[in-house]
Amino acid sequence: MSRALAAAAVLLAAPCLAGREPVLKQVGLPHSYYYREMYLPQWTSGPSAPAWSPDGKSLVYSMAGSLWRQALDSDAAERLSAGPGYDYQPDWSPDGRFIAYAKHDGDAVELWLLELASGRSVPLTKNGSVNVEPRWSPDGRRLAFVSTSHNRRFHIFTLDFADGRPGALARLSGDTRTEAARYYYSPFDHEISPTWSPDGSELLFVSNRGRRYGTGGFWRMKAEPGAEAREVHYEETSWKARPDWSPDGGRLVYSSYLGRQWHQLWVTRPEGGDAFPLSYGEYDDTAPRWSPDGTRIAFVSNRGGNTSLWVRDAVGGAQRELKAVRRGTLGATGRLRLSVLDADGRPTAARVSVTGADGRAYAPDSAWMHADDSLEPGAAEARYFHAAGPVELDLPAGRVALEAMKGFAYRPARREAAVKAGGTTELSVRLERLPQAAEGRWAAGDLHVHMNYGGAYRADPRTLAAQAAAEDLPVVFNLIVNKEQRVPDVSYFSGRPDSVSTDDFLLLHGQEFHTSYWGHLGLLGLKDHLIVPDYAAYPNTAAASLYPHNSAVADLARAQGALVGYVHPFDSSDVPEPALDRPLTNALVVDAALGKVDFLEVVSFSDHRVTAEVWYRLLNLGFRIPVGAGTDAMTNYASLRGPVGLNRVFVSVPEGPLKAETWLAGLKAGRSFASNGPLLGFTLGGKPIGGELRLPAGRHEVPFTASLRSLAPVEHVEVVCDGKVAAELKLDAGGERAEAKGVIALERSGWCLLRAWSAGPARPILDAYPYATTSPVYVSVDGKPPRSPEDAAYCLAWLARLEAAVQAHPGFNGAAEKAAVLRSLADARAVYLERAK
Repeated sequence: MSRALAAAAVLLAAPCLAGREPVLKQVGLPHSYYYREMYLPQWTSGPSAPAWSPDGKSLVYSMAGSLWRQALDSDAAERLSAGPGYDYQPDWSPDGRFIAYAKHDGDAVELWLLELASGRSVPLTKNGSVNVEPRWSPDGRRLAFVSTSHNRRFHIFTLDFADGRPGALARLSGDTRTEAARYYYSPFDHEISPTWSPDGSELLFVSNRGRRYGTGGFWRMKAEPGAEAREVHYEETSWKARPDWSPDGGRLVYSSYLGRQWHQLWVTRPEGGDAFPLSYGEYDDTAPRWSPDGTRIAFVSNRGGNTSLWVRDAVGGAQRELKAVRRGTLGATGRLRLSVLDADGRPTAARVSVTGADGRAYAPDSAWMHADDSLEPGAAEARYFHAAGPVELDLPAGRVALEAMKGFAYRPARREAAVKAGGTTELSVRLERLPQAAEGRWAAGDLHVHMNYGGAYRADPRTLAAQAAAEDLPVVFNLIVNKEQRVPDVSYFSGRPDSVSTDDFLLLHGQEFHTSYWGHLGLLGLKDHLIVPDYAAYPNTAAASLYPHNSAVADLARAQGALVGYVHPFDSSDVPEPALDRPLTNALVVDAALGKVDFLEVVSFSDHRVTAEVWYRLLNLGFRIPVGAGTDAMTNYASLRGPVGLNRVFVSVPEGPLKAETWLAGLKAGRSFASNGPLLGFTLGGKPIGGELRLPAGRHEVPFTASLRSLAPVEHVEVVCDGKVAAELKLDAGGERAEAKGVIALERSGWCLLRAWSAGPARPILDAYPYATTSPVYVSVDGKPPRSPEDAAYCLAWLARLEAAVQAHPGFNGAAEKAAVLRSLADARAVYLERAK
């Protein structure tokens, strides 16, 4: 291993041992941010997971982490549970006596049983795993559900039930594996979303057995261990199909995005056959359940943005919303009236977290609650909502804890108050502005946001702008991209700033080119059209070819005036050390050599320090690649890596109205620093970030200035030159401020930058660890270009691995495509050979 990467491995030791980890880490599947949002239950202020009463007159559902019962002819919802933890996915027993449900309390999701007559709840499982989707058999003697208790993967179990007590447990689905390469899914197959046949003899479920893409098709089997299953319907699904067998036995209703961008209700037959849609709309209709008489379907829709509960006629299509206008309570409650004020005492938008006396998270009835998809060991996951102004919410009587934040330029504010039973408590929180770290105007932007990406909510430019305002984020790039076969935000592309943009806020719709082979690209500022197809190298499809490779995509994007950057590049597990014997296909070194990389997301949904080590190598070879930053936030998720602006790049811009062209020009010129919290200022020899210092031959003592302001403590602030620490700044006692002037000895061409970092997480930064870096100030000594034979050899070894993979790839559509890819690699090799001298 090279010296640079060995250093990176040492740096990474601490966060790997003491860093953040996924919520519900007992699920042993890749890409937790997908199944966590799209499959596992989430806290939403609107309803989710409806189930019918046996008489068909009422529904039970989850809302705000509690269970509620509501008659179809009433606007009053009766609260059935209030913790501890959060309660989801209720199912009503056929005799009407019990509700089985999933409870997320602490670090597990267990099944519980609520007896309606007494209001008493008892656990049904105690295995410390994730247990979800309970479904009663038609005779009420068994409960089917999905659990990770076997091998940390989703399998179907049944639990016998008699006289109000659980009995024998059986696992119905076994361990199978699909050898074909998969994107976003484990090679081990899963089984989810069971539904019973009307006679209780069979189960139908969703499984990806033998399938490369999506969560799979519909499979049917006898409801007994070891029974053979057969696939009866296949289409690409994405966690939310949730089929439900009709009482007459002849139909399945389920949720599908077949041929469109959003989930709608579809119907097919349990024995297989063609499917047809029941509903149409540019929003999601999900979680369908037949009424006991088969004449109606209850479902959840996000047509209004938040989730809502609807009932429609199975024939005729008439539908109406079931609104919980009046909400019952369990125990003494009061109201909190909350205002967040800016430094001048004026109401301002902010991100807010509220924890009640019962330890549960709360939000206003109409707010979108979000939960962070990772947490620090031993801590509760962060839950928050965005408040555009003063808000009101109902809470248990007692002490309430509040945290308010607004971007990186304000110190987080924490307060406690006493909520009085039956009364209203007024609370105002004033935010303190941090001193600026650098002179001038620095406009922050998130280069990597997905407005809609299959989440619980239905976002639009107004909701995204509101989130950005609460996060003090004036520039947002919504990167339009596929999620499986759909592209949810495709209709928003125009090549111009969105109409919600103002003189102080820019929302621009760009694109993420989504090839997991070459590395994802961010395309910013496309003027005419999206690049289609949106991906390459998808096996077993018409897009299996490695062409268009990223070099060709960059040319297509630049022909429209766009900037091109590599996004969320490298994690600790995939640093592209050429000597390692494992696949290496990321093409960053190719496009850097060919001058096709306008920015690199160093602070992003990847490991910041590992990515920086690769960036430093390219800088050492004279490639002037500015720093970028992007969160990869899915703004319509209830559980996400975020919020929007978690990772952002600050660009130096003139005073006056924000202009997209000016901001992008500043990004390309490297007048920028990237951060997930700390604010930086840096000059070298009087030159600002992104500037160039020209020196004659010889050794020079060059002055620098450096400053840091941070909303959370950091452990290190360093001036880095040519990949090595040239100076370390002294921090104040709290680790939140540094100010330094000094000199650095320079005698050859290269670069210097300022960075700040810690080895482990620090609240309230919802990232693996605090990190910030400026773009370089470039140094030219005697007019000679930078050279680094070691780094050139590294990149040449990387290119050799790429070429071997291309030569062996079988999926090209003809010799011309393969030749185009190899020509780019050869051109890049010539550049590195020259720079190795």
